[in-house]
Amino acid sequence: MNELMRAVVLTAPGPVSNLEVRDLPIPSPRAGEVLIRVMAFGLNRSELLTRLGFSGDAVTYPRVLGIEATGVVAAAPGGEFRPGQQVVTMMGGMGRTIDGGYAEYTCVPVSQVIGFSSSLPWSVLGAVPEMLQTAHGSLTVGVDARPGQTLLVRGGTSSVGMAAAVLAHRWGLTVIATTRDPGKAESLTRLGVDHVLVDDGHVSDQVRRIIPAGVDGAIELVGTGTLPDTLRATAVHGTVCFTGMLSHQWTVPDFYPIDYLPAGVRLTAYSGDAADLPAEVLQDFLDDVADGRVRLPLGQVFGLDEIRRAHEVMEANQARGKLVVVTRTEDLPR
Repeated sequence: MNELMRAVVLTAPGPVSNLEVRDLPIPSPRAGEVLIRVMAFGLNRSELLTRLGFSGDAVTYPRVLGIEATGVVAAAPGGEFRPGQQVVTMMGGMGRTIDGGYAEYTCVPVSQVIGFSSSLPWSVLGAVPEMLQTAHGSLTVGVDARPGQTLLVRGGTSSVGMAAAVLAHRWGLTVIATTRDPGKAESLTRLGVDHVLVDDGHVSDQVRRIIPAGVDGAIELVGTGTLPDTLRATAVHGTVCFTGMLSHQWTVPDFYPIDYLPAGVRLTAYSGDAADLPAEVLQDFLDDVADGRVRLPLGQVFGLDEIRRAHEVMEANQARGKLVVVTRTEDLPR
């Protein structure tokens, strides 16, 4: 009989009460898989959407949620990673078609595991993988950001928005970021955002008062409801990357491109996985955080037994940075 682990199980779509901490068998990895002892995991909006029932028929229940995890290798039958090696994993069906990272152990394909080395606390390391992957991919693949350009981050106080602002500032871009809550403006300026705008649904005029020609690039994290206004804030030959759906508005009804898109403004999208985060990018970012060159947008840290409270904070948009759960109580910040 397999040893047991503690895991957060979503019994069915619905309220936070449907998240239950249960004892489950520790998975047994096969060749081509890696068993990871999860030390921490970040919370993501997609997990909230799954909990609320927006992930469709792809998810069966009960299901261990979690599209990412950070920890150490417990076993790798194929020898691709050594036991004890620090690793992150993300995406690849985690939390949807296979059990995910809301657990003390997770078993995933070796192709979605990235190794690293760091002495940072697990509560910090757990914030990084999916946040960094999405922000980095949105800037590089989506916007093709270059030093000296201007960037609008629509949804700037989301964890991905904050990470994108950190990276863009580090790369020498002028960063404009939005928030619906004026009380969160200071959290953005501390990360290096040059201009913070209070989002009332119409920020394009505010953007063009700062940059009359419009921004070179924009990352849309709110959803399709604000996308037309983000497009209007973007310069001719500029690019808008649709990455997030904080508002739960996913689609554009009756999309007519000539009417919808401003002349010369490009619209693209980004959705990546572990293969889109180079190991050297992850390592360099962690090294910069450790050396104080990069400020990590870390929000509240919870224990595994506090998962319902963590989801309540996420659902109420009360987070001021990445929400993280650590699996060991001794790793909670004191």
